[in-house]
Amino acid sequence: MKDFDFYSFVYRGVLTEEALDRVGRQRRNHLGPEEARAIQRSLSYDFLDPDLLNEAQQMSVVYAAIHAFENTVRGMVTKAMAEKHGEAWWEKVPERIGKASKSRMEEDAKFRWHGARGASEINYCDFRDLSSIIVTNWAVFEDLLGNMEWAKATLNTLEKSRNIVMHGGILAKEDVERIGMNIRDWIRQAG
Repeated sequence: MKDFDFYSFVYRGVLTEEALDRVGRQRRNHLGPEEARAIQRSLSYDFLDPDLLNEAQQMSVVYAAIHAFENTVRGMVTKAMAEKHGEAWWEKVPERIGKASKSRMEEDAKFRWHGARGASEINYCDFRDLSSIIVTNWAVFEDLLGNMEWAKATLNTLEKSRNIVMHGGILAKEDVERIGMNIRDWIRQAG
């Protein structure tokens, strides 16, 4: 009888999972150990210096946080600007940012065989450009961010650390902690 109860419990769980999938449940994709090993084989990890790989793996945790934060800011900028200016909000960004983004999109389009940065112009602007968009459209962001100098300083500090990680550098523990503090403060402020 206990086996039957256990079977019934498991079967109800399977049915629940299928029902959730049918109604459009969003699953998070987490990289498991098997997937990680497969990617490492594809990237020829065996040929790379183990000490350098260890450093890179430590910085990959920092990279993941910065990547997620940067794209969070892109999403915030897109949402706030679109709410204020509608679909043509990109016309409100500084001209140099618009030109640079357009040029990068055109360059990416030449290489259809390779993945692209994204589908919209904001995916083609630099991290520092996000600060410029915010500052030049401060009226859109004032209620959200509160203080322009704080917002600029936070993004500037994070950009310095971002550039070190993105270009193969190693951050000290204090720098990593500063990244965490700045991300936490930004999220608390901007929501």
